[in-house]
Amino acid sequence: MEALTKWEDVPLFDSEQAEADFWHEHGVGLRLMETSVAQSSEGSESVTITLRIDPRMLSRIKRLARSRFLNYQSMIKQWLSERMEQEIRDR
Repeated sequence: MEALTKWEDVPLFDSEQAEADFWHEHGVGLRLMETSVAQSSEGSESVTITLRIDPRMLSRIKRLARSRFLNYQSMIKQWLSERMEQEIRDR
């Protein structure tokens, strides 16, 4: 599988099948994915916090994030957001 390094390398597709064929042979490179996640969150306000996590748990989280081509911090924020929405819905 070929890893893409620039979004410009993704062509315009004539059909869903052409797009499916392309993505079957290509993937998004880790660096490209990380820069995309970082750029999408730059415009929003955020606060830095300190959170203590067991080293074994953090290692498992990082491994899982890598397998999903995500930054582990972004994945943790996504999990927290999903859980918060669930808690609000269940009230």
